[in-house]
Amino acid sequence: MKDEQVSRRGIPEATVARLPVYLRALGALAERDTTTVSSEELAVAAGVNSAKLRKDLSHLGSYGVRGVGYDVDYLVYQISRELGLTQDWPVAIVGIGNLGHALAGYAGFATRGFEVVALFDTDPRVVGETVAGLPVLPLDDLEEVSARRPISIGVVATPAGPAQQVCDRLVAAGVRSVLNFAPCVLNVPDDVDVRKVDLSTELQILAFHEQRKALASGAALDAASLATRTLAAGGDA
Repeated sequence: MKDEQVSRRGIPEATVARLPVYLRALGALAERDTTTVSSEELAVAAGVNSAKLRKDLSHLGSYGVRGVGYDVDYLVYQISRELGLTQDWPVAIVGIGNLGHALAGYAGFATRGFEVVALFDTDPRVVGETVAGLPVLPLDDLEEVSARRPISIGVVATPAGPAQQVCDRLVAAGVRSVLNFAPCVLNVPDDVDVRKVDLSTELQILAFHEQRKALASGAALDAASLATRTLAAGGDA
């Protein structure tokens, strides 16, 4: 098996993962009325090296113009098209707790081609509420709702316990892409894609780096203190 997986469209998965980062950087450039950008400038804005960026964009058939760079608007269109953002994708969120509320009310979804069309929960205290203009429906209505309007992406924002059962129901209802916020691994058929967002894992990784920095800083202070004491002892002599 190759180290770098290749997506169904022939683009390496690692490249696909970086395309949204490039798109965000290009969006910021467009807001500043920047019309062209060099690979070096875009690489800095995206936090990657320019050689990797040029290779990534070559998979889209975009090579830029020597001495000019990339047309910002056209590159936004190319990446958006490749990511499937030139059409709207119906999204359903299951689990309308604090996180579910926040996701339902996130205005950035609509501007990026994602339309939240349904909210589900099993808690009778939550069902019937209106969140971000949508009623919270009982989970038992999932199949009926998806039959009326197919759901492209299901968001699992439940605790770990019911997450697999929720995922199974989404898959049974025809959902083939799942965004998982639950702190667990979901088992799905081969034709279903799952992306996991684990906030606690990301915080633990940041804690690791903070600890490394603190240890390095402490070591530097100890070395400086030792040097000072050594100099002082030499001076006394």
